[in-house]
Amino acid sequence: MNELTRLPNIGPVLAENLRRIGVETPEQLRAMGAREALLRIRASVDAGACLHQLEALEGAVEGIPKKLLSPEKKAELREFFQKQ
Repeated sequence: MNELTRLPNIGPVLAENLRRIGVETPEQLRAMGAREALLRIRASVDAGACLHQLEALEGAVEGIPKKLLSPEKKAELREFFQKQ
């Protein structure tokens, strides 16, 4: 099993997208942050990467299922996503 898929919300497809942008470990994802990871995925792997992926990445960074992100955090992520 890949280290990335041990994180909440990270399945095989998202883990592969992360690998394709140079993220191989949970530590690298945490250092990069969810927003930067999504921007890089959209730029070079999947131009259609959506808000749900951003929430999944943020949950993975925080170590929680995305459904447990606070309403404030979800609103912050939505605002960021809409500006991209």
